[in-house]
Amino acid sequence: MSVFAVVLLVAAVVLVVAAEWPRLAALVGADARRGRVRARKKAKLRVVSPSEEEEEFARSVERDLAALPTIDERDAKRR
Repeated sequence: MSVFAVVLLVAAVVLVVAAEWPRLAALVGADARRGRVRARKKAKLRVVSPSEEEEEFARSVERDLAALPTIDERDAKRR
């Protein structure tokens, strides 16, 4: 191969990479990495059925609310 042919080949490769850069960046760039990480996280999510877990959560919230200290309106007026 002559030097001229190598230069033309390199120029063609550079031209193809420049023309396809948006597509390549979408596949291997930082945004693509974030997308893959997000997809992995979403794959681990699961739907919780509204069964015993939901009822237990509601009971625990009610217990927590009942345990909170309260201020009577009459006590608030005295202060």
